[in-house]
Amino acid sequence: MKLFLDSSAFAKRFVEESGSQDVEKLCSQATELGLSVLCVPEIISALNRRLRETLLTQQEYTRVKQRLSQDVRDAEIINLTPDVIQRCIEILEMNTLRTMDALHVACAMAWEVDLFVSSDHRQVAAARAAGLKTKEIRTATRPS
Repeated sequence: MKLFLDSSAFAKRFVEESGSQDVEKLCSQATELGLSVLCVPEIISALNRRLRETLLTQQEYTRVKQRLSQDVRDAEIINLTPDVIQRCIEILEMNTLRTMDALHVACAMAWEVDLFVSSDHRQVAAARAAGLKTKEIRTATRPS
């Protein structure tokens, strides 16, 4: 199965929270993992916010960052191409969605995923409307 995780879903592999076990199970069933080129910078941004808010220690941040780097080596990174940008524009014109969320959906479409996974309800709805099979994973917080 070609599995595409947006940043909110992929982050669950590194921060133990509601839905983390679901993401792990999906990853174990996947034959290929796809991520948008935006995914890692978004996760690093979120981790740094947690670090600033002292919800994460420097040691935890370093450990999670190393795990993230290792996991990304096995993933297919979907870049922003003219096709992806055009799809993103179409998604934005048809949905109430943030740009970054639309870009994740457009990347998933370009990669022709079997399953698109996110924790964002609007993004999942937009992906479904675009013809993708989807799964929504719920959120919470707690560093692993």
